Amino acid sequence: MTKRVKGSCTTVLVGKKASIDGSTIISRNDDGHEALDPQRFVVVQPEDQPKHYQAVISGVKVELPDNPLRYTSMPNSILTNGIWPAAGINSENIAMSATETITTNPRIQGLDPYVEGGIGEEDIVTLVLPYIHSAKEGVERLGALLKEYGTYEPNGIAFSDQDEVWWLETIGGHHWAAVRIPDDAYVVAPNRMNIDDFDFDSADTLCSDDLQSLIEDNHLNPDFNGYNLRHIFGSASIKDTVYNNPRAWYGQKYFTPEVEQDPMDQDLPFICHANRKISIEDVKFVLSSHFENTKYDPYGDGTEAEKTLIRPIGINRNHNVHILQIRNGVPAEIAGIHWLAYGANTFNTVVPFYSNVNDTPACYKNATGTFDMNNMYWLSCATALLGDADYNFYVDFRNTFELQAMSAYHEIQNETDKALADQSDVQNFLAAANEKLADESFKRQTKLFGDMVISGSEHMKLRYNLND
Repeated sequence: MTKRVKGSCTTVLVGKKASIDGSTIISRNDDGHEALDPQRFVVVQPEDQPKHYQAVISGVKVELPDNPLRYTSMPNSILTNGIWPAAGINSENIAMSATETITTNPRIQGLDPYVEGGIGEEDIVTLVLPYIHSAKEGVERLGALLKEYGTYEPNGIAFSDQDEVWWLETIGGHHWAAVRIPDDAYVVAPNRMNIDDFDFDSADTLCSDDLQSLIEDNHLNPDFNGYNLRHIFGSASIKDTVYNNPRAWYGQKYFTPEVEQDPMDQDLPFICHANRKISIEDVKFVLSSHFENTKYDPYGDGTEAEKTLIRPIGINRNHNVHILQIRNGVPAEIAGIHWLAYGANTFNTVVPFYSNVNDTPACYKNATGTFDMNNMYWLSCATALLGDADYNFYVDFRNTFELQAMSAYHEIQNETDKALADQSDVQNFLAAANEKLADESFKRQTKLFGDMVISGSEHMKLRYNLND
C-alpha cells in the first residue's frame, strides 16, 4: 500500500432548527500533515466520473454505478496520493464532507483489524456523493462499501440534505455507526471518536448489522448501563486531552457559554444545544479559532507553556475550510451553497458559491504546486503567513476585512437570489454570480495583503534613521 497521508481536521454540524435561517450545515477544516497542500474547487460532471475506480493509496478497485450525479469537489492539486475530494454538494442538493480522522482502541482493532487494501479518505467522496439522493442514503451507501471493502483507517463522515444531518464513524476495518443529528442541535467533532450515547433501537441511528452483538459477545462495554460508543470503541488518551478534547471544549464554550467544562475532559458531550441560532459567521469563527480570550491562545498573554499546551482549531495546516449549507425556503436551484476559503483560517473569509453550476471560477480551481499570487489558494496562504508574523498588529486589518468582505458577499448573494425568477438559464446565471463573488473575494484578499505589507514595512527591525 502506498504511504498513507494523515489529516487532522475539525468538524461542525448544525441542524435546521439550530441554524439562523433554517438551513442544514455541515462544515470542516480540511487539515493536513504538512502546512501547505494546494487545493482546487471544481465541478465533476457525470461523464467525468470514473466507472472503474482504483485508489492510489490502497489500490482497491471499485466498480461504480452508471448513473452518477454532478457534484462540486475540492481535490488536491498534486495528485501523487490520489484525488482526495474532501467535500461537495451534488445536483440533488445532498452534501457530504469526508473525512474527520478519528481514534480507536486495540480491543476493536484486535477483533476487526484494518484492511490494507480497503477504502479511505482518498476515496470516500468519489465513491459515495455522486450516487445518493438523501443524507440517510449516503450513510447506507458508505456502510455497504465499508462492509464489502473495509477501510484502512478510522474516519468520521458528515452528510446533509434539506431536512437532515447525519454523522457516521467507522469502527475497526468493517464496522460503523451513524447518528442523525437532532434538528435543534449542533456538534463540534475533533480527531477522536465522537459518538457517545447510542440507542440501537432508535430511528435516528444506523449501524453495522452485528454491531450490538459484537459488543456483547466480546465484552467490549466498560459501562454498567447503556452503550457509549466513545467508551467502547474510541480512545481516552493523554493526547486526546491536549490535541482533541480542547477543540470540542472551545466550540461548545462559544455556542453554549453558560455551561462550564474542562478543556481536557474526555466526556465532553457529542450532541449539544446552543444558546442562540447559529449563523455561517459563527461556524467560521469556531473553525478559525485559536482559543481567543483564554490563556491557551498562541497569540495571547498566557505563559509559553500555556500557549503551546493544546492544539488550536485554526492552525497553519488548514488547507481549506468548507461550510456546506442546504437552504430551506428558497427554490431548489439555489438551495446548495458551498462556502469556501483556503489556507490557514486566521486571515481568510468564506465565499458563498452556488453549487448548481457546471464550472467554478478560475482563481479558485487552478492552483498548482507552484507559488502563484494570482491564485486564491496561494494568496490566502501568503496573507496568513504575514499575519502570523505579528498577529496582534495585523488582527484589526483582518477584522475590518472580514466584516466588509462578508457584507459584500451577502449583498451579491441577496441580489442573486432575488433575480432568480427572471432567469431562463439558471446555471449560467449562477456561474456568473460565482464569478462575481470570486472577483470580489480576490480583490479584497489582495487589498488586505497589500495593506498589511505597506503598514508592516514601517515596523521592520531592519531600519535606521538619525532620529532613532
